[in-house]
Amino acid sequence: MKGKSFFSVFLLLTFLGINVKGIEQANTSNRVKENFDFNWQFHKGNIAMKLQVKTGCQGGITDANVSIIAKKDTVIDYSNPDSYKKILPADWKEVNLPHDWVVEGTFVHDNSLGSQPAINGFLPTGIGFYRKEFEIPESDKGKKISIEFDGIFRNSTVWVNGHLLGGHKSGYTPSNYDLTDVLRYGNEGKNAILVKVDASEYEGWWYEGGGIYRHTWLVKTNRLHVARFGTYVTTPSITETDASVSVKTTLKNEYKTAKNITLVSKIVDKKGALLDTKTSTLFVGPYDQVEVAQLGLISKPMLWSPETPNLYKVLTEVSENGTVIDTYETTFGVRNVEINKNGVFLNGKRYPIKGTCNHQDFAGIGVALPNKINWYKLKLLKEVGSNGYRCSHHPPTPELLDMCDSIGFMVLDENRYLSSSAERLDDLETMLFRDRNHPSIFMWSMENEEAIQGTVTGARILETMVAMAHKIDPTRKVTAAMNHARNDGGYGDVLDVVGYNYGDKQLAYVKDKENHPDRVMFCTEGTSFVSTRGEYENSWGKGYCSNSSIWQPDWGPYPGEDWADIVKYPYLGGLYVWTGFDYRGEPTPFGWPCVTSHFGFMDVCGFPKDGYYAYKAAWTDTPTIHIFPHWNWPGKENDTVKVHCYTNCDEVELFLNGKSLGRKKAEPFKKLIWSAIYKPGKLEAKGYKAGRVVTKDIVETTTAATQVALFSDVNALKADGCDVAVIKVAIKDNKGRIVPTANNLVKFEIEGPGTIIGTGNGNPTSHEPDKASQRIAFNGYCMVLVQTGKQAGVIKLKASSEMLKGDGIIIKVE
Repeated sequence: MKGKSFFSVFLLLTFLGINVKGIEQANTSNRVKENFDFNWQFHKGNIAMKLQVKTGCQGGITDANVSIIAKKDTVIDYSNPDSYKKILPADWKEVNLPHDWVVEGTFVHDNSLGSQPAINGFLPTGIGFYRKEFEIPESDKGKKISIEFDGIFRNSTVWVNGHLLGGHKSGYTPSNYDLTDVLRYGNEGKNAILVKVDASEYEGWWYEGGGIYRHTWLVKTNRLHVARFGTYVTTPSITETDASVSVKTTLKNEYKTAKNITLVSKIVDKKGALLDTKTSTLFVGPYDQVEVAQLGLISKPMLWSPETPNLYKVLTEVSENGTVIDTYETTFGVRNVEINKNGVFLNGKRYPIKGTCNHQDFAGIGVALPNKINWYKLKLLKEVGSNGYRCSHHPPTPELLDMCDSIGFMVLDENRYLSSSAERLDDLETMLFRDRNHPSIFMWSMENEEAIQGTVTGARILETMVAMAHKIDPTRKVTAAMNHARNDGGYGDVLDVVGYNYGDKQLAYVKDKENHPDRVMFCTEGTSFVSTRGEYENSWGKGYCSNSSIWQPDWGPYPGEDWADIVKYPYLGGLYVWTGFDYRGEPTPFGWPCVTSHFGFMDVCGFPKDGYYAYKAAWTDTPTIHIFPHWNWPGKENDTVKVHCYTNCDEVELFLNGKSLGRKKAEPFKKLIWSAIYKPGKLEAKGYKAGRVVTKDIVETTTAATQVALFSDVNALKADGCDVAVIKVAIKDNKGRIVPTANNLVKFEIEGPGTIIGTGNGNPTSHEPDKASQRIAFNGYCMVLVQTGKQAGVIKLKASSEMLKGDGIIIKVE
């Protein structure tokens, strides 16, 4: 079966320069940003790298002139320092970025993995090397050329042509290296880059992966150019008739002579129509950097909000003697965010945040997400009624923020560490400069649940960080996600907004409001309801949590109930639910054999759990009714089974095989429960508003599984080597109904210009390899991800399962 075309979404994002396929090559004037993701080699395991005391003499695999040993029986002793001078092709494999080698591993019952037992999902990490050879044309001589890594996890070291360029420890902030001096141009020869990645240490308590897991870019500019993250666009005054646009541009002159230049900033709308132009002429000294301030105007501005994510651009042109030597683009939005003691207000109206906290991984691919998968996850969140996204607990990949701008989410962008060390402040500074132009970001979070919250030392550290945030971006308020000691040590006083993680405990945020009436508050995290999709009994042995009852942990309510406090106490501003999706690691309340969490209201594949519908009922006006559990209970005939219902209707009436089991009045954000005597057949719930049936839900007893069904989210892909089809696999009976307990093994065959890059099923205890051409269905579903190559054609995917009728789909690659 075929899903809807992705083309319309492609058009929506094109204005932003967001390419959901992950390719970008903009050659405007002298600035070129080349995607550098393809044709890398990867080696898993350490290679002894004896650092050289003479510059540029590292040689070996750090340079283009290495010994290629092709003998099949050859073994290179990588413990020998001389080994880095040789390459055995069998030890290296070709990969494209983004790449996460950890997800390719085998699960190991080893509680020493991760920062805490079970916390990283029982996958070994280690050390890996990435290497790539490339050429730079003679025509690039004289330009500034740098490489930008959006994210490497973690502790990376970079060599180019035998030169050690440096290292970067953080796995969540980007790193940049100037290659200009060490490159070879034209006939000078080939270039080689080597990146060592040491993922053996951790930064969090969740699955973090390992590798160059975000995009990589080769950036070429004139020696006089807009600096890295070199624009800052704000809208200091907004009325119905016009909006002022403040544009601050940092220009960097890397010539040994002074330059007289002209800076032109053009404001355009989403159709490219020119709205205003500002021109400045200035003198930039040799090896100097200057900031230029300009003020433009938009008449009758179209405001940005999650419902109307209107965007504009500033097109920057730098000219010398009438010739454009550099260009730069900055996307921005016109909106007014106010967070005060009464709540959150967007464009003058109260705007409660309906948000989710999310880690960055996904089924089948770990943390190495193609852009399409980030878009797919946001699309699923949007469909449930969410308007907020918290980047837990670190800065995200930049493409995700671009998508939040264009799709419409209120983003809480979060710094990783509470620290005022030079290294950690540099990471914070990088996040602030990189992300401050995004209209989707409405507030900064400095940290999450640090142990020294509420201490005088913590307050001093936090004050330093908050001061940096205010200096770099005075337009946004700053919070911290606090789960304790909010009134101690002066810690909360340092913040613009005190963040409450699980403030519903003993109604802490209500009591604090009574004692601190002027305090500005926000619910940075809540819920933490654990459940396993399709399961209705708690089981330590299986590692499953029921969707029907609260078990462990006991600090959170049922899904949706937390929203009642946001409605009752609007000064709380909104809520970020923990979490939108299950994620690898942190399998609370279990350890082995669980390898993923249970916190999401969707599983790691994005398949909804029952709690999903609680939030759809709370967050949307769409009449919603959802009954559970399933109705396949052989051997329980005549036993009492509780039937649960999430709804936003006024009343719900439940029927079993046509007989009414009673009509109940719904209480907002609470689930309804009936006791039914189990008999196979049909459960039907009818939802009433104003006395009229407006929606219904049906759950039927199925027969045995007879067929496999495939559902692709697209029917056409781009031949760019990056685009992805998300293909749901369902196990059905002879009437086309999903068999809710099916666990059949499904095998996949693929033909044409595409590859299977991962599989998943949402089972928290599945130890199947994610990189495979088969998957066992879990409670009726599994998933396969197919990525294109660079050739046009037709992808044919077939799915088969023993004793079942198979299915196939065709996807065009254009």
